[in-house]
Amino acid sequence: MSQVGAGKTVLVVGGAGYIGSHMVKSLLAHGYDTVTFDNLSNGHRDAVLGGHFVHGDLADRELLEDIFEEFDFDGVLHFAGSIQVGESVRDPQVYYDNNLANTLNLLRAVRRGGNPKLIFSSSAAVYGEPRQAIIDERHPCAPLSPYGRSKLMVEQIARDFAQAYGLRVFSLRYFNAAGADPDGDLGERHAPETHLIPLALRAAFAREPCEIFGNDYSTPDGTCVRDYIHVADLCEAHRLALEYLPRAGGFHVLNLGNGAGYSVREVLSAIEWVTGKTVPINLGPRRAGDPARLVADAKRARAMLGWRPRYGAIETIVAHAAAFEQRRHQHRRAAG
Repeated sequence: MSQVGAGKTVLVVGGAGYIGSHMVKSLLAHGYDTVTFDNLSNGHRDAVLGGHFVHGDLADRELLEDIFEEFDFDGVLHFAGSIQVGESVRDPQVYYDNNLANTLNLLRAVRRGGNPKLIFSSSAAVYGEPRQAIIDERHPCAPLSPYGRSKLMVEQIARDFAQAYGLRVFSLRYFNAAGADPDGDLGERHAPETHLIPLALRAAFAREPCEIFGNDYSTPDGTCVRDYIHVADLCEAHRLALEYLPRAGGFHVLNLGNGAGYSVREVLSAIEWVTGKTVPINLGPRRAGDPARLVADAKRARAMLGWRPRYGAIETIVAHAAAFEQRRHQHRRAAG
């Protein structure tokens, strides 16, 4: 086995995607060597700003084995999941194939790799309909969608692998990842885009309506309330978890969120304040699998990892996303 360079080497699965590409940049800035493994079905090769790149799919077990034979990894970060709640309801097989079966392939490879440390991107979707205003890790798990169920199933499998084979695993349950690289190098480039902030920003810049799903929820203004966490803060939590793993045994679950909820209408107001533009909207029906409110209690992550979000204000999250989206909008207009 070999390392890419002189530092510790980390495998970033899905490192060409939104969160993964920010993670690669963060790791490189902190002196790590990175190997990005991505099939580019949703990621972008030009978003990987350094390190070694392998074009591959988690369904290819032979290639995974070759990667773990070639490199001596100090940890594995897994971002390569399908993430659309509505799509998972319409086509659950895709989610069980990719999020469940392919992750099982990765777990097998990690187990055989000789240094079995994994950080898994889970989701607040595992909780389902909240039974309390602020959700901690003890909240019962009753996911409302195949997406959420696929994440919970992986957590259960990873827990079993940790107990039986000695894997060290952090499952980090994101609430709503948002924002863009504060330097402006990276941002959200999903195709199709389903996240509220980039969709609403594009609506503001292009003056084309953004669809809002439901205004009859049991929330103060009738729209869904979510806990938005800056992508850079997510990456910092992953890095701290990676550094914690050598002294942690077994399987651990941590929420990642700011502990503050913003409704859809509050996010739109923040976008209008930051950009000085109106966000045109179309009001549509509720989406299947969307709970009214998801807000994190992330005290455990703060205590265990010493993690402190730097970009908690919704206006800061929106401002970073707006800077990235405005450049993309200008480039699209220049291209005709």
